Amino acid sequence: MEFQFILLLVIIAMALIFDLINGFHDAANSIATVVSTKVLTPFQAVIWAAFFNFVAFLVFKLHIADTIAKTVDTSAITLTVILAGLIAAIIWNLFTWYLGIPSSSSHTLVGGFAGAAIAHAGGIDVVHMDKVMKIVAFIFLAPLLGMIMSYFLSILLLFLTRHGSPNKLMPWFKRGQLLSSALFSLGHGGNDAQKVMGIITAALLVYFGGIAHSDIPSWAQIDMVNGKIEKIPLWIVLSCHAAIGTGTLLGGWRIVKTMGSKITKLSSFEGVAAEGAGAIMLFGTEAFGIPVSTTHTISGAIMGVGITKRVSAVRWGVSINLIWAWILTIPVSMIIAALMYYLLSMFI
Repeated sequence: MEFQFILLLVIIAMALIFDLINGFHDAANSIATVVSTKVLTPFQAVIWAAFFNFVAFLVFKLHIADTIAKTVDTSAITLTVILAGLIAAIIWNLFTWYLGIPSSSSHTLVGGFAGAAIAHAGGIDVVHMDKVMKIVAFIFLAPLLGMIMSYFLSILLLFLTRHGSPNKLMPWFKRGQLLSSALFSLGHGGNDAQKVMGIITAALLVYFGGIAHSDIPSWAQIDMVNGKIEKIPLWIVLSCHAAIGTGTLLGGWRIVKTMGSKITKLSSFEGVAAEGAGAIMLFGTEAFGIPVSTTHTISGAIMGVGITKRVSAVRWGVSINLIWAWILTIPVSMIIAALMYYLLSMFI
C-alpha cells in the first residue's frame, strides 16, 4: 500500500476523531439549558442531542462543506497540510475543553487549515481571505445576532403569555425546551459535521487530483456543479454525523457548567428563547453556507435572555473571558498548525 494512500487514511481517521471531540466539546451548546433547568437529566439530554446531531444529514445541503473545502487555494493543499491543520485543531479543542472554555471547533478547524497552508506556501496569498473574513466577522456577529434575536424572542413570548399563570405555563415551556433543543442540535449537526466533511472532501480531491473522474473509484467520487460541491460519497456523510453524534453521547460536562449556569441563571422559559434563537441563526447561516460557531451563537443567545431580566443578570466577567478565547482561537490554531506542518515535513 503506497505511503500517500496510508496518509489519506490517517487523515480520514484524524478528521473523524476531531468530529468526535467536536461532539463532546460542543455537546453543552444544545443540552446545557435543558440540563440546567432540569427538563432532562444529563444522560437523557446527550441521547436527545446525539440523535438530532445524526439525523441532520437528512435536512441540510452541502453548503458549509463546500465553504470549508475552499478556504485555501487548492494549489497550496497537500495531505501534509490537511494533517497538520487537523492535529492543531484537535490540540486546541482538547486544551479549551480541559479548561472548560466553550471555544469554537469551527474556527479551530479553519485556523488550523489556513495556518498549515501558509506554512507550506510561504505566504498568506493562498488563503481565500473573502471566505475567511466572512467567518471571522461572524465571531462577533453570531453572538450579537443571537443575543438580539433571543432578546426579542423573549419579549414576544412574554407578550403572548402575559395573561397566563406561571404555574400553568411552566410545563408548556418545559415541553417547548425539548423542541428548541432538538432544533438547535439539528442545526449543530448540520453545521459542524459538514466542516469535517469539507476537510475529508479536500483530502480526496488532493489525493485523486489529476485523475479523470471516471477512473476514480466510486467510494471517492465527488460531484461538482459550477465549481461547487454538490454530492459526496454517502459514507463520508454518515461517518461524520455518526462521529459527532457519538461525541455528543460522551458529553462535555465542564462546558455544560459554563454554558448552563455561569453566564446567567436560566429558567425553562429562557431556555426556549435561547435555543430557539440559536436554532434560527444556525438554519439561516447554513442556508448561505456561512460556517458559524454554534458555541458563539448559543452563548450570545443566553446573554440575550439574561438581559431581558436586567443587564446585571449576565455575568459579564465570564462573557468577556469567553470573547477573548473566541478572538484567540483562529490565530493560535494557525500558529500551532504552522509548527505542526514544519514538524511533519521533517518526516513526510
